[in-house]
Amino acid sequence: MKKNPLDCAALNAAIENVHHVGIPGLFAEVRDGDQVWRGAAGVADVATGRPVTAEMRHRVGSITKTFTAAAVLQQVESGQIDLDTPIGRYLPKLVPGERGNAITVRMLINHTSGLAEYLPYAYPSLRAFPALADTGPQSLDDHRLTRFDPAELIEMGVTASAVGTPGGTPGVYSNTNYLLLGKLLEQVTGTTAERYITRNVIERAGLRNTELPTGPYVNGPHSQLYEAWFGMIDPPRDYSVYDMSWVGPAASLISTVTDLNRFFGMLLAGEIVSPSSLAQMQRTVRVVSQEGKTIDYGLGLHPMDGPGQGTFWGHGGSVWGGGALAMTRADGKRQMSIAVNLQRWNRLDSFGKPLPHPIDEALATLYRVAMYG
Repeated sequence: MKKNPLDCAALNAAIENVHHVGIPGLFAEVRDGDQVWRGAAGVADVATGRPVTAEMRHRVGSITKTFTAAAVLQQVESGQIDLDTPIGRYLPKLVPGERGNAITVRMLINHTSGLAEYLPYAYPSLRAFPALADTGPQSLDDHRLTRFDPAELIEMGVTASAVGTPGGTPGVYSNTNYLLLGKLLEQVTGTTAERYITRNVIERAGLRNTELPTGPYVNGPHSQLYEAWFGMIDPPRDYSVYDMSWVGPAASLISTVTDLNRFFGMLLAGEIVSPSSLAQMQRTVRVVSQEGKTIDYGLGLHPMDGPGQGTFWGHGGSVWGGGALAMTRADGKRQMSIAVNLQRWNRLDSFGKPLPHPIDEALATLYRVAMYG
């Protein structure tokens, strides 16, 4: 496996290009051993022109799932949870009957439970999802300050038609699974999932700028977050002030690119969960992502492979207006975390499928330079 030191000039050019082709602002940290590059391009606020910086705090979306999965595996290690025990034994009211007996904890973590995504039910204008052309962004505005009850969201996902059979592959990615894991943590620890994850994952990893928010604001220096909803919101609208109870332990985390690299570095070094738990996290199955792509997915981690470059492990995330991707090579030496302040920039073609956009290619180039360049 060839070891490439960081090419700072190429990284600077690649991040500038992503801004140039349409992302208002983005920032990143790439590490190779002791070498660190931090970069930022564009603006945090399109109205004032305030620049983004690499230190900003950011909503990192489903990267939260890795934190939640790690917390569950800690409880597996202490004997409080068994990965292959049916969820109905722990939470009979939330997943009753046959499904409660058929769906195991592991199936929730790796999205093979067959439970539907609750979002189209919580957000009426998204009811037609995944038929994007028939969705609209109206309910994103309606729910800016809504305080959702996770049990009600879970019920929407559990009562909706199943999207697969328990344990069947490919699985289907669903936030319902991770809200259930939050309730499972609460059940076995006697505290909220958020408090448990904060104490045992975030604080254990020494992350100073990472939190599961209780209110709708991002504290500290941060970017505005611009949602385009496939060209239906034009110009894109700022959703940086938003109550994150709609995703809780599935996607509400606020972090920085530096904290994310620290966390994934420690996780892959066996410092957050044991090496045997990490091995469980790296056992993958085929899962259909929210974008409709079939990917390999483990327990809150997924791999990315470059030709002859070794495997990277991490997670991506998206919330209204904000996106992030954090990937660390299996040996822990090479890392990247990248945050962007625009989401769903692709417009739809006449068949309702997202059209290619120069941003896609520019981001792919940035990822390639960051991981392998």
